[in-house]
Amino acid sequence: MTLLAGPRAAAPRVAPHLRHERVLLRDGARLLAGMDEVGRGSLAGPVSVGVVVVDAGTRSAPKGVADSKLLAPAARTRLLPALGRWGVARAVGHASAAEIDEIGIIAALRLAGTRALAAVAQSVGPVDVVLLDGSHDWLSRPAQPDLFTADDQLDAPAPRVHVRVKADRTCASVAAASVLAKCERDAMMVDLAAEHPAYRWDENKGYASAEHMAALRELGPSVLHRRSWRLPVAGEVLDGSVLVCGAPFGAGDPSDVDGLLDAGAVLVPDEDEAF
Repeated sequence: MTLLAGPRAAAPRVAPHLRHERVLLRDGARLLAGMDEVGRGSLAGPVSVGVVVVDAGTRSAPKGVADSKLLAPAARTRLLPALGRWGVARAVGHASAAEIDEIGIIAALRLAGTRALAAVAQSVGPVDVVLLDGSHDWLSRPAQPDLFTADDQLDAPAPRVHVRVKADRTCASVAAASVLAKCERDAMMVDLAAEHPAYRWDENKGYASAEHMAALRELGPSVLHRRSWRLPVAGEVLDGSVLVCGAPFGAGDPSDVDGLLDAGAVLVPDEDEAF
């Protein structure tokens, strides 16, 4: 008898958990902040950083919590009441398009993250460690403050930072932070769309959709666009995920996203970056 194998079922997605957070908490931390950013590749509006603080007594995350990019908008919104009660504290910090233009995207991320940490510190005090999604620590201040270090970053306490690739998919505190940041920033962009309807921010949230770029070609940038980003009046697709607008191809290594962004590149959303 021959057994014919049918289509292999997709492996079930593992829900984010607190195992990594608990390892760091057992290592001496009292308060841990899961942190994630949204809006980094947008053409307009702020970059936003969510923070969710947990401690040794924090229970498992509410059912359904996942990386915000894996959730439909309605699913993210349904989680907000439960996330508002979960953990020790939570906040979202923002850095405006004007601030991004002034200090660059990496320093603006640090500024938004510092603001979020300052907000939670008002209720629970400074956190001991931050669990940051990705492989690059954009939160820690440079060893020597420079022109891109804002005044409110100098006074803030500097927690220990632990980076983890795909933390937004495996670490509950980071996934929760991503949902909070995404919902708050999306709501801001919907409100701003009423003042600038031609760019369709209520639909694209400031990202490089076809309608958004067509409006830029016709009308030029608004006061809420990131003007230092050499906006996509014309451009080429580079490496399948980065649209370089006006910047020479030699401006950076395609694998160096931070360098490309600082050089004026624009991230084009892919299947993991839903509007």
